[in-house]
Amino acid sequence: MSSDKKNNIREMARQNGIVQPLLTDLYQITMAYAYWKSGKVNDTAVFDLFFRTNPFQGEFTIFAGLEECLKFLENFHYSDSDIEYLKQTLPATIENEFFDYLKDLTCKDIKLSAIEEGSVVFPRVPLLRVEGPLIIAQLLETTLLTLVNFASLMATNAARYRMVAGKHVSLLEFGLRRAQGPDGGLSASKYAYVGGFDGTSNVLAGKMFDIPVRGTHAHSFVTSFSALGDIHSGTLRHADKETQCDFLKMALECRKRVSEILDVSPEEASDGELAALVSYAQAFPAGFLALVDTYDVKRYNIQGLAAHGQRTNGHSGYNSNCGTNGRSVRLSATRSTFERTLRSGLLNFCAVAIALNSCGYRAVGIRIDSGDLAYLSVLARETFNQVAKELDLPWFAKLTIVASNDINEETILSLHEQGHSIDCFGIGTHLVTCQRQPALGCVYKLVEINGQPRIKLSQDVGKVTIPGHKEAYRLFGADGHALIDLLQRSTEPAPEVGQKVLCRHPFQESKRAYVIPSKVEHLYKVYWNEGKICTFPKPLVEVRERVQTSLRTLRQDIKRNLNPTPYKVAVSDNLYNFIHDLWLQNAPIGELF
Repeated sequence: MSSDKKNNIREMARQNGIVQPLLTDLYQITMAYAYWKSGKVNDTAVFDLFFRTNPFQGEFTIFAGLEECLKFLENFHYSDSDIEYLKQTLPATIENEFFDYLKDLTCKDIKLSAIEEGSVVFPRVPLLRVEGPLIIAQLLETTLLTLVNFASLMATNAARYRMVAGKHVSLLEFGLRRAQGPDGGLSASKYAYVGGFDGTSNVLAGKMFDIPVRGTHAHSFVTSFSALGDIHSGTLRHADKETQCDFLKMALECRKRVSEILDVSPEEASDGELAALVSYAQAFPAGFLALVDTYDVKRYNIQGLAAHGQRTNGHSGYNSNCGTNGRSVRLSATRSTFERTLRSGLLNFCAVAIALNSCGYRAVGIRIDSGDLAYLSVLARETFNQVAKELDLPWFAKLTIVASNDINEETILSLHEQGHSIDCFGIGTHLVTCQRQPALGCVYKLVEINGQPRIKLSQDVGKVTIPGHKEAYRLFGADGHALIDLLQRSTEPAPEVGQKVLCRHPFQESKRAYVIPSKVEHLYKVYWNEGKICTFPKPLVEVRERVQTSLRTLRQDIKRNLNPTPYKVAVSDNLYNFIHDLWLQNAPIGELF
């Protein structure tokens, strides 16, 4: 084994955490005993893990959680304390030999095939196929489900946010404090990144999964300062020189100049807030991104936004501390016809950002956490544009505007409709709790025992399983987009490019169509066999890229937010006949009275 593979194994084992054999439902262990007692130790089985309906009223799902499943298989072993606990918990009638059997159990005889993590997937197509001894395959059920269910739901939710936000807007996950506990928070951070988010506020997730960590400061930081006298030191070392800048004095001078540009009074701004922003900028002069809505950002008499372009001009002097050169410039005041007044946060931020520039640093931007996000972002961008123009600071117009405040998919769509100037969304509660749909609903069903197919029947046709050992293929149309997923019996030859394939709905006889694929993708790879990983999972950043690559294979109408077109999943003609023959064999025959 290569050193890289050894390092991969050690890294996966280190991160395994609480995922262990006892992270399961009790009935898995009681069934295991009943199997053992019934002499089924040598029985072999095939289980499929799949879901029945796409989440969030959409027509696609992102498969995630495979890496964690492989960690679980690799570390599956009942410890002495596990066995002792089970002896105390299970009925006293259970034979001691069963506990000896459990203690020796590993996944060395399990074979796990799966779709590549990060792939777009669809209902009824198995995400995982587990083959091996019946008892151990049964014992894996609950843990595999808990590892795949939330991971796939979370990655899908994040991917949907990425699609509605667009590729030019950054997305940050801010949900740890609202997540369902520490483990839910870590998983949410990991799979939000997989789904397309650019970073997280979760420091531990950053460390464990190598996700970029991002953050600003809270309102409490601002409100902890009440006056300029709270500033510990008013100086800041210049970025390129050995000199100390009188940073507080420069910020005060710049606030006066900015107030003249915007035709507002410096008295509109809070000195305590200025003290907070000066102090934060001193701590992070090259990464200054400030929360600006602790106090009012705006005050206006609403007459609409039609007057954005109207200005009242004035002029004043200019101090070299507030720009990039020593020349004087004309300063024009900015005022809309509805008497807009920029207050406190924006005024103080601009003052500190310009003072930083004079010290050789460039501010990053602002965060808005309340109010009318569309209007406030436009207002802030206009402010930055005006300051950039009047002080000849082109970069100032490109300052980042981050918006947070209980944002969901509908919020982003609405903001796009209204028009906004937001560069980055910080999203928490709705993302990490998946409020629109809290569970995916994956199931784990027995489809073959000792080489004999098994089918679960139900009056609800949606719950009837597709029996037997199967393969899955994705067939692509002439336009290069994925057209249909096809399930076949494993004994059938694979579909071929350019060859006509009959695709049938698994339960509706009249729904059938011929497909001539331009490309055929076999969806399964063997990831675990003979007690070891045989296909190593890809790094998280590559799984993240896989999500976007896979989504691009779908037509836009399948991915749209409103009334998406269902993607088709079919079975081969052979498998269709096999299902219905088995159905008739197993369905009881009623009797009329």
